Amino acid sequence: MKKVIMSMTVALLMIGAPALAAPAVNGPTGLINSPTADVLRLEQFSIGYYQLKDSRVGTFTTNVAKNVEVGVSAFHYESHQNKNYSHIKFALAPEQILTPGFALGVEGIADHEKPSLYAVASKALPFGFRIHAGIGNGRFGGMFASIEKTINPVSIRSSKNAFPTTTLIAEYDGKNMNYAARLAVATGLKLDIGLRNHDGYAGISFTN
Repeated sequence: MKKVIMSMTVALLMIGAPALAAPAVNGPTGLINSPTADVLRLEQFSIGYYQLKDSRVGTFTTNVAKNVEVGVSAFHYESHQNKNYSHIKFALAPEQILTPGFALGVEGIADHEKPSLYAVASKALPFGFRIHAGIGNGRFGGMFASIEKTINPVSIRSSKNAFPTTTLIAEYDGKNMNYAARLAVATGLKLDIGLRNHDGYAGISFTN
């Protein structure tokens, strides 16, 4: 009986295991505006493109060593000067069945500007839920937190294709509430659509 209970517990926890990584708008592996404790694995990279209200953002992030990812984000504004920012994130501890993952990172590394430092923890829960919480300065303004729920509609099918696995996201980025749906339309390819800083946004990303 103990073995059965343990097996069921593990299965429930694994349902909430993190999906394939994707970049946040600012570049690091994350959700909308907020990073997670996830870091790209060896030989992985991700690219993303986001259409915001007053700008377009292109991101590139790659793994450079075990538990370390680095990248750059290019912001192209309609009304003022474009800016490029670098970012780096270190995974301090991997997420386990019973313990969260932890990471430290720096965003917005650019000349003549103060970067934003942060620490974040991530933990999968049963039934496809996952939570993240962190603290940071700069653009984070203190505490930030988010929750995601992955829906895998294996029974929703058209004549040829299944409805894509979708992750619903709600986050507080330290200043605003943001919401999105992230659709896994193909292996490594994801579409984001939602509300960011009270305005609509859309994006596409690929992680190998």
